[in-house]
Amino acid sequence: MPPRESDRFGDEFPDDENLDPGRASGRPRPDDGDGITEDLFEPLSPDDLSRLHYDSPGFSMGPGRMLAIEDEPSTFVARYMFPTEKFRGEWRKHWTYLFNHFAIGALATFFFGWLWGFLVRHRGGGFATVVIVLWILVMLYVSFRVTDWYYDRFILTNKRIMSVTGWVTRTVAMMPLLRVTDMKYEQSAMGRVLGYGTFIVESAGQEQALREVKRLPNPNELYLRIVEEMYEPEAVEAKLAAQSADAETAADAGDGS
Repeated sequence: MPPRESDRFGDEFPDDENLDPGRASGRPRPDDGDGITEDLFEPLSPDDLSRLHYDSPGFSMGPGRMLAIEDEPSTFVARYMFPTEKFRGEWRKHWTYLFNHFAIGALATFFFGWLWGFLVRHRGGGFATVVIVLWILVMLYVSFRVTDWYYDRFILTNKRIMSVTGWVTRTVAMMPLLRVTDMKYEQSAMGRVLGYGTFIVESAGQEQALREVKRLPNPNELYLRIVEEMYEPEAVEAKLAAQSADAETAADAGDGS
């Protein structure tokens, strides 16, 4: 009779009947030494788990850095909220949204500067003035787009999500959290590196005033914030109460010193 695997290799492949009960059930085996075996199998506490997560680019794990919950909305946002609504945060689009506009301004400055110098050297003073006017118009356009970006906000409350866009002409879109049936965010390779993403929200209705919001910063943290508000509002309230208590404690300590 050929030898069994367990006979040839010792305990490397033990039979099921000889398997240690603790190992068979997945529990740590008591250690007669310094207890290292048990330490390796200790479950993580909730605090340990809360500090471990993938950061927004998704490349590494490290300490949690959830976005802080603001106390009050800005004056610009407050006009779109009703009194019983609880504010949870507002965000501008990521700074990369301005990259194209800054590139236009830089290229226009280089091109019109070269053209102006060329016309001056060839005694084309009248055309040089036109070049300066055109450059000013381009810079006014860039300034307008930057101001537009400043007033664009994505807003979260305990009742709904909102998107406010536009400076001269303004659009306010909203969706109740109760109507959200599906939500996801997408990140390109550059978005993962720089920390921005596009949110896509689906609702039960056919017509959607707010479906896609591009270039929002910290998409992973923002996604968790929205999901927490949808499914665990009590946890949000508890977090706010803890923040308020910590602020009061710090203020008392400051007064005492």
